[in-house]
Amino acid sequence: MGRRRLHWAWAILGICFVNLFINYSVRLGYGVVLPEMIRTLGFSRADTGWIYNSYLLTYISVSPLTGYLTDLLGARRVVTVCLALLGCGAYLLGTVEHFWTACLFFGLAGLGATGLWVPIITLVQRWFSYRRKGLALGILSTGYGLGFAVMGAVFPWVVEHFSWRYAWYLPGILALAMAAPNGLALRSDPADCGLKPWGQNEPSAASPTRARAQVPLRRILRQPNFWIIGASYFALSYGLYGFTTFMVDYAHYQLNLPLETASRLATVHGLFQVVGVLTVLPLSDYAGRKRTILVSNTAITALVTGLLFIGESWILLYAITAAMAVFYGATFPIYGACAGDYFPREAMGTVAGAWTPFYGSGAILTHWVTGKLRDVTGVYDQAFIICAIMTAVSVVLMSRVRPKGNYWTDSQNRSTPSCRA
Repeated sequence: MGRRRLHWAWAILGICFVNLFINYSVRLGYGVVLPEMIRTLGFSRADTGWIYNSYLLTYISVSPLTGYLTDLLGARRVVTVCLALLGCGAYLLGTVEHFWTACLFFGLAGLGATGLWVPIITLVQRWFSYRRKGLALGILSTGYGLGFAVMGAVFPWVVEHFSWRYAWYLPGILALAMAAPNGLALRSDPADCGLKPWGQNEPSAASPTRARAQVPLRRILRQPNFWIIGASYFALSYGLYGFTTFMVDYAHYQLNLPLETASRLATVHGLFQVVGVLTVLPLSDYAGRKRTILVSNTAITALVTGLLFIGESWILLYAITAAMAVFYGATFPIYGACAGDYFPREAMGTVAGAWTPFYGSGAILTHWVTGKLRDVTGVYDQAFIICAIMTAVSVVLMSRVRPKGNYWTDSQNRSTPSCRA
């Protein structure tokens, strides 16, 4: 009896885990580096909000295209090219002296990041069966929690022994080094290798010799669920990023915690994200994405509201940050998994990419409003009130999502789909 070979889905998952670790070390690490950039470069908080927004503007503008290209060309090409772009942008960010160069280089990193979320979660969902998607996305998503945690733990040491610039050099070099392994090892669909998704007992719906049908974007945009889920994503993104991006600055300058203690919030946040993705995401396979999102967003609303009542207690701040991180970690992959639950498999990349502008717009708006309110008032209290209201709105919107009907089956029976080679 021959030895049982490891399914290639697990190799795909491992490579994508490293990709997310690097990507979110750059994206979420910005909030950790923020106080030192303010101190040494003389930027205002509104300036630093706009630097992050340059990343997000590029990200949301191009993500719908990379989502479409993932369905059209496959994830391997998209992910490999985008890793190289992310690496260049992150490394160059460590060289900045002026506001406009910081916007330019972080915008380049945002361009690279467009291929390191939607294409990756689309790829992983294709390699795992429906009942294993939550498990796979949970394991995958520990990558971004650990990336954030490592930045929070390592950054004070980097500042002490080098400078904040090395916090950008290191992930930039790692991203460039990972481009080649991705190009060599990733496979865009199990059918391309003559395999079924891991955990699927029935025959694969596709085969290496069959072309894959393309679902027209106009058909997706006619669905109310697309707009409702997108609007909920927008509101939740506003509430989450209003705290996460500025939490180290809030702890350091408003609560007067030492930089090392404030930076550890990122470590706490990152580690408890891991707890969340390993528990909440697998549970969503059984409880359902909608129900899980409703519970998660309600808890986030309560926790953001709690920030207004902690006074200067660093213990309560750490506790709220940890609890919020449990749900934060599961938020983005659960919304991404809705693309596979409410829309056809062939359109997952397109749908998830088309939702990215909702998510990014929420983050852009909160960075501008939160940074401006902090500059004007000297505190974050008013900004956090708005964040709590927005997360509550996300709950109301998600409650309006309806089960997937027979529209897709009926419309596909009435029309001849276009195919790709």
